[in-house]
Amino acid sequence: MSGKWWKKSVVYQVYPQSFKDTTGSGMGDLNGIIEKLPYLSQLGIDVIWLNPIYQSPLVDNGYDISDYLAINPEYGSLSDFKTLLAKAHELGIKIIMDLVVNHTSDQHDWFKQSCERLDNEFSDFYIWKDPLPDGSEPTNWGSTFGGSAWEYVESRGQYYLHLFAKEQPDLNWENPKVRQKIYEMMTVWFDMGIDGFRMDVISLISKRQDYPDAPDDAVYTKSYYIGASNGPRVHEFLHEMHEEVLGKYDIMTVGETANTNSDQAIFYTDPAREELDMVFHFDHMHLDYGPFGKFSDVRFKMSDLRDVMTEWQEKLAGRGWNSLYWSNHDQPRAVTRFGNDSDAYREVSAKMLATLLHMMQGTPYIYQGEELGMRNVKFDSLDQYRDIETFAVYEEMLAAGEPLEAIQRAIFLKSRDNARSPFPWDGSEKSGFTTGQPWIDFSPDNTTINAAAALADEDSVFYHYQKLIALRRKYDVVSDGHYELINATDSDVYGYMRTLGDDKLIVICSFSDHKVTYQVPDDLFGAKLLLSNYADSAEALGTLELKPYEALIYLK
Repeated sequence: MSGKWWKKSVVYQVYPQSFKDTTGSGMGDLNGIIEKLPYLSQLGIDVIWLNPIYQSPLVDNGYDISDYLAINPEYGSLSDFKTLLAKAHELGIKIIMDLVVNHTSDQHDWFKQSCERLDNEFSDFYIWKDPLPDGSEPTNWGSTFGGSAWEYVESRGQYYLHLFAKEQPDLNWENPKVRQKIYEMMTVWFDMGIDGFRMDVISLISKRQDYPDAPDDAVYTKSYYIGASNGPRVHEFLHEMHEEVLGKYDIMTVGETANTNSDQAIFYTDPAREELDMVFHFDHMHLDYGPFGKFSDVRFKMSDLRDVMTEWQEKLAGRGWNSLYWSNHDQPRAVTRFGNDSDAYREVSAKMLATLLHMMQGTPYIYQGEELGMRNVKFDSLDQYRDIETFAVYEEMLAAGEPLEAIQRAIFLKSRDNARSPFPWDGSEKSGFTTGQPWIDFSPDNTTINAAAALADEDSVFYHYQKLIALRRKYDVVSDGHYELINATDSDVYGYMRTLGDDKLIVICSFSDHKVTYQVPDDLFGAKLLLSNYADSAEALGTLELKPYEALIYLK
């Protein structure tokens, strides 16, 4: 029962805690999102993805849920949520929520009862294992946030599995009662009128039942991949979810699928399999990994980026559907990571990155502030950070003997808090975000990089995003056209073409900070300029001398 409306949609990700505070608490809330719906409507987006707003101790900023059917009072009430849903729908904006069902909070009633003893209704809701003969953990798996993935509970004399923080115990999807509880919960939200789910780490829900040890050379904090990623029953579970819930509603689903390649993605997204509509992959996010994974001072190579993006465009064409994103709540700011965040080139490179992504086949995702060209936050002290992952990496790098300067640099480049600083609505002292003390410090950039300044400048990054969204709506070639690289070996320029019938859309994006000459095939000469990030770009396509980070869209 899917209308496939999401193929024409653009999604805007709202991180509620940092979006807009209306109470002075220092934390964003649902009424703040309601207040700013006109801003999002002006941008032109079709869907809002809300990071978790459920009841939670906020150990991992809401990804530790203690009650799936209650709203965290810090954000507001269920009545506030229903108002948000209604007002968004009035503006033609859909709402999708975060579904976090690989794990719960250790404060969830299911887990509390599961801990009590081995023979009650909830005793098998989580993954419990006996100690090894020497009393140690059942496997050598490490958790994402450091330390063992197993935690001992005296009352049961057993360990429970937590792939993330110890306060986030993994649910046992092998238990059909667990799955049924989850499907019932999802149905409540769909019946309330939500338009879909983004599914957190959904590729991890099925564990190998032999629970193998990871090889000695595995990255400790991801060593559980051997037994948990793309597990033996994951597709069975998702198809069951589709039959029980998803297929009954006209909604969209996107799965976060860690450690999943383009071939595996087809199994998740092929419509004939009835699982998910699309997935978030990480291949382009891994291009700048190094000795400490994401937290490494490494710069990506454009040719590698082009290879990855092209692989996913080509592999999923006609078989699945792509999620298109540069950043989210778990990643640093796109313009710092993939563009050039210097004052000279921040805006033009932010527009270039947006152009490259939004003209591809798939559903684009804009992370809040990306449309302003926000860059990473250079906090002065570790005390200013709030992210559990950042602190774990700090300890890991310190223990490895890394110099403090190198650790600070890695955290500045890759901490998740780069994306979580309060949204700058204006250039005032508290950025129009709150009247109180914010839960995390403001970026010093807010005085100049903010929504009010962007809306007042007709050449801002905001309006470039608005134009890209309008082009996606106007031209079917953007959603439906065939993808083909142009000049596939150029070291500075990423060029591609989209073709649908007689229409050819040509996209040319320079990743260079100096002028470069770029040659396109002669048969594309004469194509007319649709959009550029410079005011004086060539109106008709020919041999080009591209300015730094120039981005061009032509139609023939």
